Amino acid sequence: MKKIIFILALFTTLLSCNSQEPTQFSEAALNDTFLNLEGDSATFKSILEAHKGKSIVIDIWASWCSDCIKGMPKVKALQAQFPETAYVFLSLDRAEDAWKRGIEKYDVIGNHYYLPNAKNCEFANFVNISWIPRYMVINKASEIVVFNVIEANDEKLIEALKN
Repeated sequence: MKKIIFILALFTTLLSCNSQEPTQFSEAALNDTFLNLEGDSATFKSILEAHKGKSIVIDIWASWCSDCIKGMPKVKALQAQFPETAYVFLSLDRAEDAWKRGIEKYDVIGNHYYLPNAKNCEFANFVNISWIPRYMVINKASEIVVFNVIEANDEKLIEALKN
């Protein structure tokens, strides 16, 4: 399995050399709506604005995803190392109740949102979700500085949070 992940990561890296990663979200992605734990709608723009002036780690995950669950200890270590950072969890779960049970079961601490249309929405189209977990970092100036890593202890992610 590790060999397959390495090959996929290498292939993705080679492909990404030819394309530049975005530093800002598209208007369509910013206007996409998510649900919070209370069931209220929130635009992605409002989610980001709630943390304006802070670094933000975005974790795209699902409670059914074994790699997401295996990665949670790394997320918790990241939270311990960078407690001043905002952690926003965006769920691709198939149902709201599964999402909420997953948060509780795995003791996921942070700001939680559910993508009701999962991968079939403007946000998902913009970020081109091909694998989860998927981590992104938004810096204090609201720029995307890490667009696509699949490990919470990835050196690019950690360096972005140190800066």
